[in-house]
Amino acid sequence: MDFLDFSFLKLTVLDVIDILLVAVIIYYIYNLIRGTIAVNIFIGFILIYVVYFVVEQLNMKLLAGILGSFVSVGFIALIIVFQQEFRRFLLTIGKNISLKNKIWLKLMFGKEELEKNNMAKIKPIIDACKSMKKTRTGALIVFAKYFDQDAFANSGEMMDAKISKRLLESIFQKHSPLHDGAVIISENKIKSASCILPLTENDKLPPQFGLRHRAGIGVTESSEATALIVSEETGEISYAQQGRVKMNISFTDLERLLNKDFN
Repeated sequence: MDFLDFSFLKLTVLDVIDILLVAVIIYYIYNLIRGTIAVNIFIGFILIYVVYFVVEQLNMKLLAGILGSFVSVGFIALIIVFQQEFRRFLLTIGKNISLKNKIWLKLMFGKEELEKNNMAKIKPIIDACKSMKKTRTGALIVFAKYFDQDAFANSGEMMDAKISKRLLESIFQKHSPLHDGAVIISENKIKSASCILPLTENDKLPPQFGLRHRAGIGVTESSEATALIVSEETGEISYAQQGRVKMNISFTDLERLLNKDFN
């Protein structure tokens, strides 16, 4: 058994720390892509690297050479394949830094005062949703942490308007020329309407989900946005975040979720 060399298994403290840090990064990346088609690609990359590591240690030169050609460009391939996920990962880091700033704001100005201001901002949205749920008016509202004008404005109509119940209702009214597509809310304003969004590639969604739900989920997979969907068929309200959707949420839950988005 001389051809088997397991000397690489000797680990130092730094090796253990290195492995743990890589494991944490992989865990966070997996959380970002969980529930999307990208997870299958990610698992494929991991398996290729594991097989390459094993065959190299076993000195299987032919197979190691073939896999080595792939591994040598693996990082570039990862960036190309997972460019949207890398973008979300970087946005998550920025979000955590912003969260620390918001904690300081709460300490300086008081939690109750900030929540009072938030309620004034989200009340028109909740009131509009109550009305659209009652009339079964389909709606898709996206809350963007950072307004990407190139991504949203090119596919819709720029507005930059104050958030109001009547405006939201009029946009999604069935005979409105803007009712098809999404409303983008950012920086406490309605930035644009009738926006065309990317559809999710998740093939495990309930069959009753139409284009509105798939677009709402899709935009949260490719950005740090959240989406509120009102079903035209049932009036049910859903809330999508990071590619996952909560169905049939109550207005109490909606208020809590919106409070987080406007924090």
